Amino acid sequence: MTKIYNKRIVSLILALIIIASSAFGVSAAENTKVCPGGMPFGVKFYTDGVIVSAIEEIVCESGTVSPAESAGINIKDIITHVNNKKVATATAVSDAVAKSGGSPIVITVQRGDQTLSLTLTPAKSPDGKYKAGLWLRDNTAGVGTVTYINPDTGEFAGLGHGICDCDTGRLLPLLRGSVMNVSINGIKRGLSGAPGELRGSLGADKLGVLTKNSNTGVYGVMTSIPSGIEPIEIGTRDDLHEGEAKIICTLDNEGAKEYDVMLTSIERCGRDSKNFIVCVTDKALLEKTGGIIQGMSGSPIIQDGKLVGAVTHVLVNDPTRGYGIFIENMLEAAG
Repeated sequence: MTKIYNKRIVSLILALIIIASSAFGVSAAENTKVCPGGMPFGVKFYTDGVIVSAIEEIVCESGTVSPAESAGINIKDIITHVNNKKVATATAVSDAVAKSGGSPIVITVQRGDQTLSLTLTPAKSPDGKYKAGLWLRDNTAGVGTVTYINPDTGEFAGLGHGICDCDTGRLLPLLRGSVMNVSINGIKRGLSGAPGELRGSLGADKLGVLTKNSNTGVYGVMTSIPSGIEPIEIGTRDDLHEGEAKIICTLDNEGAKEYDVMLTSIERCGRDSKNFIVCVTDKALLEKTGGIIQGMSGSPIIQDGKLVGAVTHVLVNDPTRGYGIFIENMLEAAG
């Protein structure tokens, strides 16, 4: 009995060690080589359900009413069904309201972990149309930077943070998304209190598809892998250290280039997208952008020849500094 008991203890300890290592992505990172990104990409993003971004009052013959508020619908709710029929567009919701004739309709919403069925009675506006008093969002588009591409599968990650609704700040649930080519049109320099922006326009060429939107970035598959990029090793959170590093980003249509930065204030237990501070020291980059600007999110960070992370956010009051995410956090989310 003693020997069996001891074997069980040893097995349990080994299992805990394996789980701990897996949770921090150590084995995955140490055995992975990827192509660093730095190139811009465009996103056409369609949500899984319809986001409630605002609620308004409707003026009708009986006075001012708010059908959505009376029904108990909240900003940030995700409408998934109307009268038990799945909806994926704002138009589908609006059409159901317009055709209701003022009769109550059942709105199914996702609110956090809850699924709620709410009864909404549309109001007749002065123009004769029935309305719910809802501002809805079902798609978005934008520009970001690729962090890495798996040379064997074409799988990629970018942004280093999720795509969120601009009104509610909520992470958008992905129904489907396309990766598009981008042409850089110009740069708005960052100033204290006024973040800069990489201005680009989405092209007509589809480069791949999105498969996931998470708090640590967006993920998908490229239909082709850019040539001339050599795969490099992944650096773990323990490899990353305070000191000099480089970021790769694209500021014009001449391609990706490396720029000097300093890494400080490392939070090694960080699980989100703000794990350390990135300070831009490169004079050429500071002259062009003022530091970190919107559109640079996802720019890979290289230190000691390894991919250790990505740029995620700018500090609004100091555009020369921003946050970075451990590459391990992105790899874990990628699966």
